[in-house]
Amino acid sequence: MLISHVLRTKARAVNRRRREVKMFARAMQHRTQPIVAQIVPIRRCNLACTYCNEFDHSSDPVPLPEMLARIDRLAALGVSVITISGGEPLLHPGLDDIVRRIRSHGVLATLISNGYLLSPARIRALNDCGLDYLQISIDNVRPDDVSLKSLGVLERKLEWLASESRFSVTINSVLGIGVRHPEDALAIARRARALGFHSTVGIAHDGAGQSRALPEDQASVYRQIRRLENGVFSFAHYDRFQENLVRGLANEWHCRAGARFLYICEDGLVHWCSQQRGHPGIPLADYTREDVDRQYALDKACAPFCGISCVQQTAMLDEVRADPHGMLKDLLARRRASDPDFRIPALLRLIAWTFLDNPLAARLQRIAVRLLGSGSV
Repeated sequence: MLISHVLRTKARAVNRRRREVKMFARAMQHRTQPIVAQIVPIRRCNLACTYCNEFDHSSDPVPLPEMLARIDRLAALGVSVITISGGEPLLHPGLDDIVRRIRSHGVLATLISNGYLLSPARIRALNDCGLDYLQISIDNVRPDDVSLKSLGVLERKLEWLASESRFSVTINSVLGIGVRHPEDALAIARRARALGFHSTVGIAHDGAGQSRALPEDQASVYRQIRRLENGVFSFAHYDRFQENLVRGLANEWHCRAGARFLYICEDGLVHWCSQQRGHPGIPLADYTREDVDRQYALDKACAPFCGISCVQQTAMLDEVRADPHGMLKDLLARRRASDPDFRIPALLRLIAWTFLDNPLAARLQRIAVRLLGSGSV
């Protein structure tokens, strides 16, 4: 049984990576096509973390037929990754059907959850419906009056995930505004890696998505966590955005929210992100290529100190597209700074040649998209 689980997990990982490469290829081909969408099936949450402005205690789930129609519309717009958030999306009775619908379009399916409602049976159900990624945010080692999302409380859930899940699991910790015990973030990251999960660290933001400089003790913890990352393609090694935010410096970049990144609230409206709801506030059913192009070109005043990492990471793909050689050089320099013995792997050299380094790159990208297929299994 254990061997069967390992083989299934590895097969799913290979399929997932194939579709990630396809997403990258499509992003390189099409300048304004949406890449990532975050969608809310329910605003209600079973917790009440004091720093959070993305939940209530009373709203009903979005009816399943409406959610499926929204997934279909996002697929028609060309989205490659759909992230299900909330509230707490595990409260939605049709969540498995939502994930299946995402996967039926060959789109990568991601879930953001507080993890409280997970059980071995629930994890197996998420396996069966084809979930690709799960992200759980853990705020502290022991619960307090700010957050109950604690390592001590969720430890058993994490052990179940380690033994049962066939999807990729990331544990996110947070530093910044309101964090009382920054050393907890390092303990959480180390425990996540001990269980075989990925770990990330975010910089807390205010209700407008704006971040502030970290105190020196938190900045030190932040850099220790980032050094734990060992993947060459990880954004941990292309961390100019967060490094500037840690130091309280503005970032110079063009936010592509509303174009490359879409946030769809429970009312079915498209917004820039979770912290800038109301911009543009257009129903997804009416959202057109013209709207995408308009938002792609729009300068956004909130961008310099934006702390919404998923929007920043999506914009990094455009930096690759605009200056592939410069971005690759920067990424490798950061990787070598954390590991002086690093050597460029053969796969990276092949991808660089296929997508960046030769006069046939555009044609090879189109061929790669066709060969990679929809990846719906």
